[in-house]
Amino acid sequence: MSEKFKPLSAPKGVPDYIPPASTVFHNVRSEFVRQAHLAGYQHIELPVFEDTTLFARGVGESTDVVSKEMYTFADRGDRSVTLRPEGTAGVMRAVIEHNLDRGQLPVKLNYYGPFFRYERPQAGRYRQLQQVGIEAIGVDDPFLDAEVIALADRSYRAVGLSQFRLELTSLGDSTCRPAYREKLQKFLFKLPLDEETRRRAEINPLRVLDDKRPEVKEMTEDAPLMLDHLSPECREHFETVTGTLDDMGVPYVINPRMVRGLDYYTKTTFEFVHDGLGAQSGIGGGGRYDGLMAQIGGQDLSGIGYGLGVDRTVLALEAEGVETLVDKRVEAYGVAIGAKARAAMAELINKLRVANISADMAYGDRGLKGAMKGADRAGADFALVLGDRELEAGEITIKNMQEKTQETVSLDMSSIVSVIREYSH
Repeated sequence: MSEKFKPLSAPKGVPDYIPPASTVFHNVRSEFVRQAHLAGYQHIELPVFEDTTLFARGVGESTDVVSKEMYTFADRGDRSVTLRPEGTAGVMRAVIEHNLDRGQLPVKLNYYGPFFRYERPQAGRYRQLQQVGIEAIGVDDPFLDAEVIALADRSYRAVGLSQFRLELTSLGDSTCRPAYREKLQKFLFKLPLDEETRRRAEINPLRVLDDKRPEVKEMTEDAPLMLDHLSPECREHFETVTGTLDDMGVPYVINPRMVRGLDYYTKTTFEFVHDGLGAQSGIGGGGRYDGLMAQIGGQDLSGIGYGLGVDRTVLALEAEGVETLVDKRVEAYGVAIGAKARAAMAELINKLRVANISADMAYGDRGLKGAMKGADRAGADFALVLGDRELEAGEITIKNMQEKTQETVSLDMSSIVSVIREYSH
C-alpha cells in the first residue's frame, strides 16, 4: 500500500494568484510595464539573488530591510548571497557591470518580478512581494523627477485607481544633510530612547522619524525637519519638481516627516498611499538616490526611480470596488462529438492558434451539454460545434455566445476566421 502524503501549502506569506484572480494581477502588472515603455524605459531582467554585499552597501545596514528582513544564505561555495529585497541596487550593479552609464544618459530601465523580505505576514505585506520598477540613471534634473512621479501617478490611474494620495518631500543632499543630521542627532540624544533606537539614531537618525511606535512619534513630534534645512540648490530643485507637477496636473501633498525604508534616498522622495488598505497603506514609491552608484563601485552619477506594488494595487482596486476587466480566456472553443470530429477539431484549433486567434476545445469524452459548459467557463466569444455528420457534409456550426445566435458555415479556415474576425472588429 502506497504511503499517503499530506497536501502541501505555499510558504507562509507567499501568495498564489490563480484564475480568475490571476488575470487581474497580470493586467495590473502589464499596464504598469506598458506605461513605462510609453515613456521610453527599456526592459532589464535582474538576477533573483545577488552578492549580499550589494544590498548591505547599497540599501544601508541601518535599515530594517538589511538588518532584519533579508533572506540571506551561504551557497555551496560558501559565498553569502541574498534573495533580492528590492530592485534599485541590482539595476545599478548591472549598469556599472555592463557599462550602460558610458552611453547616452539618462539610462532608462524598467523591471518587474518578485522581491523577498522576511516580514510578519499580514494583509498587503508578503514575504514574496511583486513590484514593477523603473530607474532613470545619470542625470540630476528636476524635470526628470517630475516625469518619474507623473509616470507612477498615471500608471495607477490607468488600472482604475483613484482614491490614492501622493506624498512628497525632499531629503536634501550632501551639501545640507550633514548639518541637518547633526542637528537632528543633538535633538534625539536628549530623548529617553531605548538602546536599539539610540543605536539607529547614531547610524541614520532619519530612521528614528520613521518609527511607528506611538511613544517614539510623540517624543519626536518637535524634531527638526529636513525640509526646513535644505540648501538653496536643493530648495530650488524641489520647487522646480513641485511646480512641474502642478503644471502637469498631478495632485500631491507635502509630507515633511516622510522617511522611506531605504537609506540611499536623497532630494526628491515620494510615496503613494491608499487609506483603504489599513496599516499597510503604501502602494508604491521612490525617489532620487545621488551617491548610490559611487557607493557600489561605479561613477558618481545621480539616479531616480520607483517601485510600484502589484499585490497592493490589486488589494486597493478591491477596496475601491473597481470592477477590473477580466479577459476572456479564449475567443473560440471547440465542441466536437464523435471520434472523427474530435480529430478534425484538434487540427482546426491548432490552425486557429497559428492564425493568432486564441482557442481551446473540450477534452475527454464529454457530451454536448458538458462541452458547452466548458465554452461558457472559458468566456469564449464563439463555440465551434462539430459532429461526425457535419464533418461528412463539410460544415461547422458557429454559436455566438454573447448574442445567442448561430450559423452554419463551410468547414474551411477562411470561412471560420471570417466569422470570428468580423465580430471581433
